[in-house]
Amino acid sequence: MKAVWKNKIIAESDETRIVENNHYFPMSAVKQEFLVNSDTHTRCPWKGKASYFHIKVGAEKNEDAAWFYPSPSKAAKPIENYVAFWKGVLITE
Repeated sequence: MKAVWKNKIIAESDETRIVENNHYFPMSAVKQEFLVNSDTHTRCPWKGKASYFHIKVGAEKNEDAAWFYPSPSKAAKPIENYVAFWKGVLITE
């Protein structure tokens, strides 16, 4: 699976995990040069507290377009430190 934005591959892995129709990529499969830390956090009732990244390609920035669970609930442990994408990031095989 690949996560693509602005014709750049942001992440690529054969080891994604699907939760609620989202592909979560291992953090090691994400190209860190495209990620910018965000101060945004949300809470999922069953997964716990999510943290976000902006995606930056050249001068273009996609705010809070990636999220992950650094310390998920017990039920969501399989996606601990896996990253999912939205806001126009194309997920493709």
